[in-house]
Amino acid sequence: MVPVVVALMIVAIGYGWYVALITRRNKALEALSSIDVQLRKRHDLIPNVLRLAQQFMTHERELITRLTELRTRAQERYDPSRPDDVEAHLSAEGALQGGMRQLFAVAENYPELRSSETIVQAQQTFNEVEGHIAASRRFYNAAVTRLNNAVQIFPGSMIAGMTGIRGMPFFEIEDDVVRQPVNADDYLRAGDRPTV
Repeated sequence: MVPVVVALMIVAIGYGWYVALITRRNKALEALSSIDVQLRKRHDLIPNVLRLAQQFMTHERELITRLTELRTRAQERYDPSRPDDVEAHLSAEGALQGGMRQLFAVAENYPELRSSETIVQAQQTFNEVEGHIAASRRFYNAAVTRLNNAVQIFPGSMIAGMTGIRGMPFFEIEDDVVRQPVNADDYLRAGDRPTV
């Protein structure tokens, strides 16, 4: 009788861990879906910004072409249940974010573009969307942390291995976007310097 009770307890504990893994994976997928909603807003904004920029930025065709390619790559379908696909998708989105930030930085060199009310509104909308993406990214990364911990720590690692449940990648900001040094001369051109 005791061996049967012990076997039933082991099965019940194993089932409980399995349910916890599935729940955590589903939470991570839900958070990824939330990010995708915000990323679609960014994707919808980009063509308008590029059309506006193209009118003024005659020397920046390469940047505009690269952003168009990055947007296309970021919009490619992917399988959210495959961590490698998710990682490639999030990497493409990070590159697109960096490209858009570069576009707005380069736009500072074009006074007529910088003073255009439409581009100012587009930049404000872009910043708002980026704020929503950042909030979604925090929610997603928290869900991924819980899932990855459950998948990597025993006995979850054993159950995950038997059931094929895998951890998911974090959505991180590209290093070159975050750690790029700021050059004050870019912001303090002769006509823009404050008087003391």
